[in-house]
Amino acid sequence: MSCNENNYVKRLKKGKEDALEFIVDMYLPLVKGITYKVLSPLGNNGIIEECINDIFLSIWNNSNKFNGEIKDFKKWLCVIAKFKAIDYYRKEVKKQEITLDYINDLGNNSVEDEIITIENRDELLKVINTLEPLDKEIFIRKFFLGNKSQDIALALGITKASVDNRICRGKKKLKPKLIQFKLGVV
Repeated sequence: MSCNENNYVKRLKKGKEDALEFIVDMYLPLVKGITYKVLSPLGNNGIIEECINDIFLSIWNNSNKFNGEIKDFKKWLCVIAKFKAIDYYRKEVKKQEITLDYINDLGNNSVEDEIITIENRDELLKVINTLEPLDKEIFIRKFFLGNKSQDIALALGITKASVDNRICRGKKKLKPKLIQFKLGVV
């Protein structure tokens, strides 16, 4: 039985490779367009190609999670493509910022200071990871990436007051954990 427009979802769920080939042939231009739109500001075609491959791998690995009709498959595929591309974008931007910060700080600190800074940053990230996802995003943007509250509010679609309130509440939550960290309890 060959794969066609009427049975490719069923065949994909059964793990038939011809269904994946059919999906790649049918949706590759759409996936490329979504991925390119999100990742083109990075100027790295290798990341775009890697992301496209990862999108189709995710579709293959998660095909059992699709429960809609054939007409809804395209929407499902687009959502996966969009969020995978955003994940790649965030990961790459974070790599670039960490690298730049490291290079900028390298000339100012001794090796011992640099090791302590890296250890403290890792421990601080562990503590920040205990926050809710939105609060964690705000803290990383504010204190690691140096973004202003107004810029964070625009990026996350919330008000500046909300950002400032979340920072204030987050500091109160983190204070006991940071005290334990300084005392060597954590």
